[in-house]
Amino acid sequence: MSEPFASETAESASSSDERFGQGNKNPLFRLLQLVALAAVLGLLALLVWRFFAANRGAELVGAIRAGKRPVAPAFTLPIIWTNSPTWPQPLETLLTQRTLALHRLRGQPVVLNFWASWCIPCKQEAPRLNAAAHAHAGTVVFLGIDVQDLTSDAHAFLRRHKVTYASLRDNAGATYDGYGLTGVPETYWIDARGRIVAHFSGPVSSAQLDDGIRQATAAR
Repeated sequence: MSEPFASETAESASSSDERFGQGNKNPLFRLLQLVALAAVLGLLALLVWRFFAANRGAELVGAIRAGKRPVAPAFTLPIIWTNSPTWPQPLETLLTQRTLALHRLRGQPVVLNFWASWCIPCKQEAPRLNAAAHAHAGTVVFLGIDVQDLTSDAHAFLRRHKVTYASLRDNAGATYDGYGLTGVPETYWIDARGRIVAHFSGPVSSAQLDDGIRQATAAR
């Protein structure tokens, strides 16, 4: 009595194995497997890359604190705000493009400010940055980098505070990591040779802005 049952069980198992084998050979199934594997590998690569970028950023901040004047990490980012009457006039043509590369500003001192629309201290320092940009109009380039933000919210912030210098968007967070940020706002002062001469984490005061600009313009 047990033999027919055993035979049926074996046939059922064999049929299941065949179906499973056919599923593995199905082109769509194989494609989905490859897509899933690529997604996992891509995520792993991103995590590894962010880890090493964060380490480089920490080293950069350490070098600035030690007075070594490291070269500012390069970036090319999308332009989200072109209202820049405080910029040196020859540089305004750079804002007619979709992106801006930091190296294109070489030859001018730069005040690089990382910010976000949801950041309360950023709202507090915005008038001071604007005032300093006007005070040094035509001689110092102020540049904002919006991070971890929605473009619509960023535009609303820039309009509300009547920002008069260009701003870019750090979409993937690469610049954030590369500069060793721990939050926003943070500000970097870069001399005409592209070296970072000062850095401050938190909302800057008018005196701090002026002191950083003095260092950037005096650097040789």
